[in-house]
Amino acid sequence: MGRLDGKVAVITGATSGIGLRTAEVFVAEGAKIVIAGRRIPEGEALAKQLGAACVFRQTDVTVEAQMQALIALAVEKFGRIDCLFNNAGGPAQTGGIEGLEVERFDAAMATLVRSVMLGMKHAAPYMKKQGSGSIINNGSIAGRLAGFSSSVVYGAAKAAVIHLTKCVAMELGESNVRVNSISPGAIATGIFGKALGLSTEAAEKTQAVMRDVYKTAQPIPRAGLPDDIAHAAVFLASDESSFINGHDLVIDGAMTSGRNWTQQQQGLAALRNAFDQGA
Repeated sequence: MGRLDGKVAVITGATSGIGLRTAEVFVAEGAKIVIAGRRIPEGEALAKQLGAACVFRQTDVTVEAQMQALIALAVEKFGRIDCLFNNAGGPAQTGGIEGLEVERFDAAMATLVRSVMLGMKHAAPYMKKQGSGSIINNGSIAGRLAGFSSSVVYGAAKAAVIHLTKCVAMELGESNVRVNSISPGAIATGIFGKALGLSTEAAEKTQAVMRDVYKTAQPIPRAGLPDDIAHAAVFLASDESSFINGHDLVIDGAMTSGRNWTQQQQGLAALRNAFDQGA
């Protein structure tokens, strides 16, 4: 029996990376899903792959009318909406505060924060009427600690997502609608390549490189994978997490828990060596 049998979910940003893998896992666990993305060929191909349990709708998550229509489609097609995974996102301008361009700042905030607000705004009435639902927002460790993104804008936006999640959880929890966030660490997807200016197609080919680059960034000796986030989303969408609300689930292999043991020991050895030389 699937962990999401009988449930209907909407997943944004589903044409690549975390969203794509989450769509696959949700269907495998028994859910019916509506997926959204900007790229029509990729979205239609995924919907065809997943069969009758999946419907694709091209969506710009920053446009309210399109987000409203996306949520409504799930209810029209499958009769209800049990989960919304606000996963859509993208990179923001890199560099320091003095070089930020207002237009790019506003665009990033729209993609990363406004989209989350819009999804929750339009899913809430349906879920409140049902008396149940789970909203999952994609945060980041960059929203919890400074210095974990090449973009100060991205970090600020994800901090907003995490706090907005908690604020809305306090409201909707009274209607038995749970709102939580997932904060990934170094997950091997194309977002890093996109942040450095690669095309979408080129960025998606960098995942193997990212696995190698981040395999020692945390105590767990591998980079994070889309599967790690997808399975966490299944848990938060399922009835197994029915008493979890207003929580930010960090999935980073302990990257933000402190200094790696080996790194600390190497520093200690260097200090001892310095003491010996100075004696």
